[in-house]
Amino acid sequence: MSDRIGSAREVEDLIKARYPIIYVVSSEEQRVEKALAQFALKKERKLVAWSITKGFQSLAGDFRGGDVKDPIKALDHIAGLEGKGVFVLRDFHAYVDNPQVVRRLRDLAHELPHPPHDKNIILLSPLLKVPPELEKEMSVIDWDLPDRGEIDGIIGRMLPELPVGAEPGLAADAIGRERIVEAALGLTYVEAENVLAKSIVRTRTFDVSTILGEKKHIIRKSGILEYYEAEESLDDIGGLETLKGWLKKRRGAFTSKARDFGLPLPKGILLIGVPGCGKSLTAKAVGAAWQMPLLRLDVGKIFGGLVGASEENIRKVIKTAEAIAPAVLWLDELEKGFSGTGSSNMSDGGTTSRVFGTFVTWLQEKTSPVFVIATANDVRSLPPELMRKGRFDEIFFVDLPSREERATVLEIHLKKKRRDPKTIDVARIVDAMPEFSGAEVEQAVISALYDAFDKEQDLTTEGLLASVREIVPLAVTMKEGIDTMRSWARTRARPASLGSTKDRFAVSGERKLEV
Repeated sequence: MSDRIGSAREVEDLIKARYPIIYVVSSEEQRVEKALAQFALKKERKLVAWSITKGFQSLAGDFRGGDVKDPIKALDHIAGLEGKGVFVLRDFHAYVDNPQVVRRLRDLAHELPHPPHDKNIILLSPLLKVPPELEKEMSVIDWDLPDRGEIDGIIGRMLPELPVGAEPGLAADAIGRERIVEAALGLTYVEAENVLAKSIVRTRTFDVSTILGEKKHIIRKSGILEYYEAEESLDDIGGLETLKGWLKKRRGAFTSKARDFGLPLPKGILLIGVPGCGKSLTAKAVGAAWQMPLLRLDVGKIFGGLVGASEENIRKVIKTAEAIAPAVLWLDELEKGFSGTGSSNMSDGGTTSRVFGTFVTWLQEKTSPVFVIATANDVRSLPPELMRKGRFDEIFFVDLPSREERATVLEIHLKKKRRDPKTIDVARIVDAMPEFSGAEVEQAVISALYDAFDKEQDLTTEGLLASVREIVPLAVTMKEGIDTMRSWARTRARPASLGSTKDRFAVSGERKLEV
């Protein structure tokens, strides 16, 4: 059974069970009402829509309508009607701040399930806004985005619209058509129609790159999720061999072959460690290595200014990620969004706690192929519930690179800047920066290149050494914090690199980091 059928059938069952008030969360008003109309005609029920601009309108069955545009009078009108009926109240979230509206809805919640009434009220809105008084009186349903079957139906309907002489391209065979469908997953029905139409206009066929390019813009419109087109690979990461090995073993874990073998779907990993040591780079590389869409979530942007917006934002993120699945969901700097859960009830009315609760519950119970990569720099700010077994498959600690890892990182960045590492005394440079993170190694190379360009010379060992001496590493300025992080990780996290952190540093000049 598809997800969309699940949400439609759930609403149908609630209607038949005489649930008086049902809150359907969706921005696809026409698509939801079309599905409800099919049910209403099958069950010989009236389906009537109300809006503040048009009053009552019949969508299915015999109903004369009424020019009632006041929300209180509209509810009174519904209560006074006879016969079976389903009443869709469009964008009714805008009126639930009115105590009279809330009280009238509560009255109807008690009246409608009993004779002589046989009516249901559906609040249809893109925003979930439930007053506390109505939390126990209504059922909330998230209407799912179009599934593969619906997207495939759009493609089939558009095939005859291809320009004369145009080739169907990927849509000509089953495998190619599946690629087009997967490219459009995560969009609303109208968005998918528009994107596919744009692809036809631009390329005279169904072009996956055009669809993905437009899809990135559509997903970014929310300002919460970013469709990240990863170009990095696991080979671009210096060191972290344990972490990379763990990821490579799970590369094929989302295939049907893995299911047949009895493997569960990987849930995700939590990467904790020193800033600039490869956590974010790893997240970017996984999407490319596994050939899966990478969605980046800025946790801080979840928390909107409107009441109820934050809860709706996290639900939208989860729904979009599951619609696009299999996908990688990257939560960067997790502690910035969830650090205040302990005092949430006193500081923000419990919003942070509710958002966090929704996220960790989904993380624990999700069955969709969404692999979560969460990164954090300050482990002390993370809620303890996040560390509980079952939330993530593994918690990795990303420490400062060892001597061998720094050499690998240096060589990677030299090659990226089109320089041959053999022309540089890599061992000498590595010994001069024992406390450097991977990001600081990269910055040393960039700074040295600027100096060489200014002097109209090529990059040299001496130039690199001069650049290294100008950088004060984070391991020195934040020594106490890093030591605390290491102490926590020794018994609570798995090292991302081979070997012990005790052997990672050597003395260089007057500078020394004690572990």
